[in-house]
Amino acid sequence: MADDDYYPSSSDAGEDYNDEDVFIEESADKPHDAVSWSISSVITKESLLAAQKEDLRKVMDVLAIKEQHARTLLIYYQWNVERVYELLERKGREQLCCDAGVPITVNKGLDLLKSSSPITCSICFEDVAPSKATAMDCGHCYCNDCWTQHFIVQINDGKSRCIRCMAPKCNAICDEAVVRSLVSERHPDIADRFDRFLLESYIEDNNMVKWCPSIPHCGNAIRVEGDIYCELECTCGLQFCFNCLLEPHSPCSCLIWDLWVKKCHSESENVNWIMAHTKHCPKCHKPVEKNGGCNLVRCVCGQYFCYKCGGATGRDHTWSSIGGHSCNRFKEEERKNVETARRRLHRYMHYYNRYKAHTDSFRQESNLMKTIQERISLSENKESKIKDYSWVLNGLHRLFRSRRVLSYTYPFAFFMFGDELFKDEMTPGERQTKQNLFEDQQQQLESNVEKLSLFLEKEFQHLTVEEIIETRMQVINLSRIVDNSCKEMYQCIENDLLYPLKHSVHHIAPYKSRGLERASELSECWDSDESLRNMKTSNCGSCMQQNSTINGTGATGLGRHFVFQLHGSSSAVEGVFSSRKRARKDDPGGVALFDLNMPAI
Repeated sequence: MADDDYYPSSSDAGEDYNDEDVFIEESADKPHDAVSWSISSVITKESLLAAQKEDLRKVMDVLAIKEQHARTLLIYYQWNVERVYELLERKGREQLCCDAGVPITVNKGLDLLKSSSPITCSICFEDVAPSKATAMDCGHCYCNDCWTQHFIVQINDGKSRCIRCMAPKCNAICDEAVVRSLVSERHPDIADRFDRFLLESYIEDNNMVKWCPSIPHCGNAIRVEGDIYCELECTCGLQFCFNCLLEPHSPCSCLIWDLWVKKCHSESENVNWIMAHTKHCPKCHKPVEKNGGCNLVRCVCGQYFCYKCGGATGRDHTWSSIGGHSCNRFKEEERKNVETARRRLHRYMHYYNRYKAHTDSFRQESNLMKTIQERISLSENKESKIKDYSWVLNGLHRLFRSRRVLSYTYPFAFFMFGDELFKDEMTPGERQTKQNLFEDQQQQLESNVEKLSLFLEKEFQHLTVEEIIETRMQVINLSRIVDNSCKEMYQCIENDLLYPLKHSVHHIAPYKSRGLERASELSECWDSDESLRNMKTSNCGSCMQQNSTINGTGATGLGRHFVFQLHGSSSAVEGVFSSRKRARKDDPGGVALFDLNMPAI
């Protein structure tokens, strides 16, 4: 579909969705959603630091490590706090940190820095004063010049998030505070970039957080807890699939939708048509279509050839034969190739035409919103007993969602019952049986969607009271039937078609009766580490008391808890971030904050 296509979300109809006559109760979705659930939150430039700080604090409290070590650990494990807790219980604290390059031993290099005698750097072999040398947590000590050059090279090479020690066979990650201090003395711009990469690692290295794919970029990132195979809406209004960042395409899996888009935009179908309707010139190999006349054709290059077999010939011919040429011998392989190309083209056009018909219907029905609102306004101003027309808008939103589902069932069926993806998954008999089952449900859904569209297009402002009541009942009943049909379609796809697959796994976003969910904005202001600690204690004190603490083996029973406040918008930290893409120099807290209008590249 086009980029400007819009499918109403659960918040579009507002309070109209409370109409008990139209929509199934919310609990009706729970059995389906209990299997795959997801909670989405929008991370803005204001809340990015807060989200990162909270995950850092969780790991710092459990493992009793410094913030830079907690960040290194989370970057290594892709900011998956639950994964860190799981490995902590399985491996223990020491092995967990060792795998991520986090040193937990005592820094022996500090003894060298306490002495007054010069230190020989084993990199440049220069003798430097102890004040001009730095020892990392792993114990290796080198001069500040060598450290700085090493840091700059690593940052420029895109390795800001895991700069390792220079010592051979040492996997320890360097202290980010030391990196920032040494680099900023010579190259403040590179130090700013280093801080920005560390901050954005929460998005770039996090499987559960992705940038909103809006163009131009809105500056938001989306965090999902639970099933990542979901479709949602950013606060900027863009709706997309979280897994592949393309437009919502359920019930197609991300792979099926990607293949369908490529097939629709590639030249493969043109090639199939050319193979089915043209012959290649034996001289210049250009495709030639015969539009009439005898079987002797002449290419633009001047070559004559027989259109039946494609062989080069002379010019002499009659209506029944070509001089010196005979092609009456049967060629089975050539006939099969032509028939296969025609059959594939016909099959593709069958699914594409129906997919396009429903997407075109959706665009036309989208224009009904304004027309229906005008009709409602005229009807409410009339002296009539009927004043409530919320059922019309509810039915229209149901029509939008069901039309979207119906349109994407055709790309799904094209690949599901074709030979490109699932050829070895089903026998021909099984494929035919499942295809008949699917197409029966698809036909039922299609029929009810068209009926709903027909009733919604009525000019009810000119109808009598009895006719309006009859139309209302039809819209309400059809809305229920269409919703149930969509649920049954998804159950058929998930349980009967995708679940039995043995050689491939395809996930689809679950069906939502109320439409795509709009992500809530996640925002919190962190003035300092002390305020962070106080806020965490006040919000999660009772929760922490119920959780067990780590023992000598690193086992933990820490549960999930969240301290972020979800709301529509926030201006608590407005003004803290600069409008430019670099750290502010006048930040009173001394923390480098950034304007994340675009992801760093």
